[in-house]
Amino acid sequence: MTRDLVLHDWVVAGIALACGCAAALVLRALMKWLGKHAGRTRWSGDDIIVDALRTVVPWAAVIGGAAVAASALPLTVRIGELVDRSLTAVLIVMATLGAARVVAGLVQSVAASRTGVAASASIFVNITRVVVLSMGVLVALETLGVSIAPLVTALGVGGLAVALALQDTLANLFAGVHILASKTVQPGDYIRLTSGEEGYVVDINWRNSVVRNLSNNLVIIPNGRLARTNMTNYSQPEQKLSILVQAGVGYDSDLEHVERVTLEVVDSVMADISGGVPDHEAAVRFHTFADSRINFTVILGVGEFSDQYRIKHEFIKRLHQRYRTEGISIPAPTRTVSLQPDGAGAPSSPSPVPHQREASSQVPADRRR
Repeated sequence: MTRDLVLHDWVVAGIALACGCAAALVLRALMKWLGKHAGRTRWSGDDIIVDALRTVVPWAAVIGGAAVAASALPLTVRIGELVDRSLTAVLIVMATLGAARVVAGLVQSVAASRTGVAASASIFVNITRVVVLSMGVLVALETLGVSIAPLVTALGVGGLAVALALQDTLANLFAGVHILASKTVQPGDYIRLTSGEEGYVVDINWRNSVVRNLSNNLVIIPNGRLARTNMTNYSQPEQKLSILVQAGVGYDSDLEHVERVTLEVVDSVMADISGGVPDHEAAVRFHTFADSRINFTVILGVGEFSDQYRIKHEFIKRLHQRYRTEGISIPAPTRTVSLQPDGAGAPSSPSPVPHQREASSQVPADRRR
């Protein structure tokens, strides 16, 4: 201290600190008001920015009031510099946290708009957040007087050892980046691997991909394996699918009538059932003369993969009811077997008829009477 503390110093410092806190409350209310107006706009970026500023700006006001309060006190040069550096470092950390939140939110928003789904891959969000936080920490250390050159050199030398120790993790990281950059798989797509796993892609993070199957269970697949395996993406290049339903009618049926009735049922299902595609061009294709009926394939359209089960269910019910109303038979497979006695052109192999005679000869005598 250059002089002793007096009551006036404490009063000025208290007033400065109180003004900083009051300004923080006013700015917080202002940020809340801006957040309501930002929510009415179509661009989601302003919501992210205002949400980040809602935390940073009030703390900046408090730190500013603390800095003014410290300058009003008769501190020594060394303590004054230490206080200024500490407050500046805290402000830098707070600004870094806000910047990381803004950048991560913007990346997530851009990813969601590009993929066209509600969810977004967290791998890009995590990478950008780590980069921004690392830069902020380095700047804060430099502000406090800590030399970051040896630290950066040590990190560069130790990075090689870390890379060797984390080969699998880094392989999964770059595999996830490659998958998203190539757009072969995006969050929200329905995929099926050759190994049998299938479901909706929920997220692709820095190590693995999370897939939710139709039974609502999560399947965790390493990114490296997902990049190497063969898969079918049922959401690319579009989500609409064509599904096939097999059916058959009797040989005495009028095929023109069968085709017309079937197409009417398809049109009704496409128009009434959720998941149908009303503008889909339905088709009936006869293809096989089977043992007891003429088989054909009905081609229907669905909005996305999981809709096919509901569409098939309703289509089969309506088609069965309509065929009964129209008198169109759906025969079950039948086969006629003819048994002939020996000497009447029957094969030389043993016939079941002699066995029946032998069985009848074993009936007790009292029953034969």
